[in-house]
Amino acid sequence: MTGSSSGPPGTKWRKRANRVTLVKAVCRLRIPQAFEDVMSDGIEASKVAQTRDIAVVGSGPAGLVAALALAKVGADVALIGPSPIKTRAGPIETRTAALLTSSVDLLKALNVWQALSPQAAPLKSIRIIDASRSLLRAPDIEFKASELGLEAFGYNIANTALVEGLYARAQNVLPAVIAASVTHIALNESEAVLTLSNGALLPARLVVGADGRRSICRESAKITVTERRYDQAAIATSFRHTLPHDGISTELHKEQGSVTTVPLPDPRASSLIWVGPLAEIMPLMRLDEAHFEDALAERLGGLLGSLSEVGARAHFPVAGQSADTVARNRTALVGDAAHILPPIGAQGLNLGFRDAASLADCVAEALRRGGDSGGEDVLAAYRRARRLDVLTRTVGVDLLSRSLLTSLIPLQAARGVVSHGLNALPPLRRMVMRLGLASPTELPTLMRPAPS
Repeated sequence: MTGSSSGPPGTKWRKRANRVTLVKAVCRLRIPQAFEDVMSDGIEASKVAQTRDIAVVGSGPAGLVAALALAKVGADVALIGPSPIKTRAGPIETRTAALLTSSVDLLKALNVWQALSPQAAPLKSIRIIDASRSLLRAPDIEFKASELGLEAFGYNIANTALVEGLYARAQNVLPAVIAASVTHIALNESEAVLTLSNGALLPARLVVGADGRRSICRESAKITVTERRYDQAAIATSFRHTLPHDGISTELHKEQGSVTTVPLPDPRASSLIWVGPLAEIMPLMRLDEAHFEDALAERLGGLLGSLSEVGARAHFPVAGQSADTVARNRTALVGDAAHILPPIGAQGLNLGFRDAASLADCVAEALRRGGDSGGEDVLAAYRRARRLDVLTRTVGVDLLSRSLLTSLIPLQAARGVVSHGLNALPPLRRMVMRLGLASPTELPTLMRPAPS
């Protein structure tokens, strides 16, 4: 016999078995039940990260703002998502974000706006033109921020600039920024455990799903969605023009679609969203730059003078989608994971920013009480806070989008009557502008203007 062990035969193996039993017992004390399945897959315990208050999944604008807002109110936040900084060839981001004043106030509170403002253009007026061939064509109408005593309704900024500025801030102030994706989420009564694409496990008390249209967070929480289809697509690009835009965003509505120009910081450059039926948009995408420029010039009809230097084009579907609840099972949804709106009236991203700020209020209250950041009381408070705002914006944008598609004479006449009334009655026009800018409920704390 080899070896130097002493004692009766089998003692060595009994000691080893006892040690294994002890290790398993300790693991069960320290590692919640949700880990058992993933641990059995051979993932090392050393790859289990510390438990965070909140894991924000998604590195787009809504996710970045949510992570920064939650950290601002004192939560221990981990941001999980691929780096938005492009290091290789991929889809070109051609869209811009029209941020309303409350969203700008939020970015100021998060100490991001100062770095972003040089890349943003003020939106001083919004002009709506009925360019249809309808016999009951509505009159042109212009909403001016100065009528409300404002310098601007908001600011337009390239999505790439917005995301890069937010991500740089996140890397500086968040406890953890993890450049990975989430492949699985296990939920139990006490916490969530996220499996990351790098093999690590991250436990958190609350999951914030900011991971877009096909959200794994929403799916894991068993939250269903309602979809709305419009059989439309939109082209996003930019172009130069010989006449200055003067800070005016213009919407030209035609049968079955619209063209919207939005000011860029250069007074002779604008971003563009061209919405139309698939049968119109897809042939436009196939045109070369010169022929697309001609088509755009024809549609704008000299509004901004001669055109040149049309930028890269990208297209995306026009659709609506709403989660049936914004919070369930230790999961809160923000941005596109919660709701997707057609690109009308700059409502989509601004609604997502209000999600983020509202959730920060709900979590802040729980932290003040020493409570659970992902507890049912937090989720219930978030559902209450977002219900009216999300409902009114979702229904309102859907109705407006469908009204622009209709050829029914009564609805065309109604649009004309409303436009005449807004032109003739300044108090009514100001009321409509305030409704477009403001949430139907009290603004979240971080979106309120700082005292002067």
